[in-house]
Amino acid sequence: MSTPYPFTALVGQDDLRLALLLNAVSPAVGGVLVRGEKGTAKSTAVRALSALLPQVPVVAGCRFSCDPAAPDPACPDGPHEAGGASVRDARMVELPVGASEDRLVGALDIERALAEGVKAFEPGLLADAHRGILYVDEVNLLHDHLVDLLLDAAAMGASYVEREGVSVRHAARFLLVGTMNPEEGELRPQLLDRFGLTVEVAASRETDQRVEVVRRRLAYDDDAEGFAARWHDEESALRARIIAARALLPQVRLGDGALRQIAATCAAFEVDGMRADIVMARTATALAAWAGREDVLAEDVRQAALLALPHRRRRNPFDAPGLDEDKLDDTLEQAAGDDEGDGGDDDPDGGGGPGGGGQPPESGPDAPEAADSPEASDSPADGQETGQDDESAPSQAPAAGGGEQQAVRAAEPFRTKMLSVPGLGEGAAGRRSRARTEHGRTTGARRPRGALTKLHLAATVQAAAPHQRARGRSGRGLVVRRDDLRQATREGREGNLVLFVVDASGSMAARQRMSAVKGAVLSLLLDAYQRRDKVGLITFRGADAEVALPPTSSVDAAAARLETLPTGGRTPVAAGLLKAHEVLRVERLRDPARRPLVVVVTDGRATGGVEPVARAGRAARLFGAAGIASVVVDCESGPVRLGLAGQLAGELGGTAVTLDELRAESIAGLVKDVQGTRTRSVA
Repeated sequence: MSTPYPFTALVGQDDLRLALLLNAVSPAVGGVLVRGEKGTAKSTAVRALSALLPQVPVVAGCRFSCDPAAPDPACPDGPHEAGGASVRDARMVELPVGASEDRLVGALDIERALAEGVKAFEPGLLADAHRGILYVDEVNLLHDHLVDLLLDAAAMGASYVEREGVSVRHAARFLLVGTMNPEEGELRPQLLDRFGLTVEVAASRETDQRVEVVRRRLAYDDDAEGFAARWHDEESALRARIIAARALLPQVRLGDGALRQIAATCAAFEVDGMRADIVMARTATALAAWAGREDVLAEDVRQAALLALPHRRRRNPFDAPGLDEDKLDDTLEQAAGDDEGDGGDDDPDGGGGPGGGGQPPESGPDAPEAADSPEASDSPADGQETGQDDESAPSQAPAAGGGEQQAVRAAEPFRTKMLSVPGLGEGAAGRRSRARTEHGRTTGARRPRGALTKLHLAATVQAAAPHQRARGRSGRGLVVRRDDLRQATREGREGNLVLFVVDASGSMAARQRMSAVKGAVLSLLLDAYQRRDKVGLITFRGADAEVALPPTSSVDAAAARLETLPTGGRTPVAAGLLKAHEVLRVERLRDPARRPLVVVVTDGRATGGVEPVARAGRAARLFGAAGIASVVVDCESGPVRLGLAGQLAGELGGTAVTLDELRAESIAGLVKDVQGTRTRSVA
């Protein structure tokens, strides 16, 4: 086993270290979600934490890590006799993004269950993680059905496996830690709320701190054991502090004044439900214990809010996480004034560093510089937001071709009709088009290809029944062989690649018209987020087209590109379609199972280049010949309409909808399937 990087050797990232340590002190806080760009020591910090956790007493030989002091009466390995206890290190179990359901919850031996009637159960990762850490790297890329299982286990503290009349239940209480890069897509709100705390991490812009990061990492790579030995004393001291804080935790008092501040803060930021209040209370208590105090102060409440609320206040997928700290301070001050008996500190900042007395211990040159990193990451975002305001938009530099008009805000998004790809696919699980999936309604049976995952019981019995006499059946059990097993075929929904091809030419640039167009595309992006699609964005104007956003799972990134989309110039429809065709060709090599849906947003006027109309028609027919599903959102307005978008849709082999028809509440129908001349078959 490789030597983990020492936790105390981490440079900077004070909020990340503090959030992890608070969960080590009080696992009831509910875990940590670490959001940030790649290469910021997210995974390194999580793996380093497991070495600091106190050892766990377990029943000897129990595969489900039962506590000898209070063994689980429903443990599949039980009942447990007194004695036979042992002690082991706390586990950190990693859940791969591509794991199967059986690997997560465990697998049943179907053949023994049918033939012998026994519950032959092989524990999964949830059982391994019981009383330890369950770590999910790239948690935002986890498949929906695994997310559902995690939600159930996290809510109930137990895992249930129900299959063909065989039922197994075991305890599964774990510290859930996830890391993610927001550029690759966001988390479902249900799972987001299950993480107690969240932290945003970014690489430091301080030269000295970056030098120290490189120096320590190179030293660790050259001699991991020697490097860890140099940090042994610091690691031992930190482990002792965690144990002391755990012992102090039951004695910490959470007064009415602190509770009032917690409730007022959650109400002021309009978070949903009561989980935020509970998590804040547990976090503030853990902060006090970590600081060696028996009373929760205002500084603990403030730091708890900064860790527990940012990911809970998002009202829609395009809202940036974070808290208005001025509003937080005003709320805490007002709540303290309403309850003069509260013993909280008048200064919510608590004398500097993160969490006041709750900040993690300094280890070398890392802690002082960490306060600089948020400034480096905040300034570009602030500039982008101000650049989107109508008052500041004229300050944007015009593009090299001339004729560019200032970007306008998108109109208010609305609920759109569901656009789906016809036929039956086999792509990644999602909520858009029909597909053969591992989850969904059972539609038939087939011989298994590889490992059996979903047994079709009736088909299996039907296949085995004619051979019972020849196999010498004499007992009650059914004689089942491997060749008799049948895999259930199921139909569910898949996510698609929704590629937006947006006309940004001068004919679309009328201010109110472009605002409506952006609102429609934003609405479709929101729909793509909810249906777990990948999205891409191509724009065309002037003389050419460009890929504004390559196919990605980050709908937020697409929305940001759309907001600052410049307009003006001619309408090179052919260039936009050819660019889209090339993007799909490359993406098909990367992800052949994911079927595309092309959404062309235009008024249909082709004016760029030589013979623009004829070239646009030839480019469109490439999509029809390849059976690529498409829809044209007709943006033409005014009393006289030429119907050019409809003609383009005919060349594409798809359909055309107007902006008004795109709304789900319109009279045109509840669901519109995209029609294609041919549907590309997926084996």
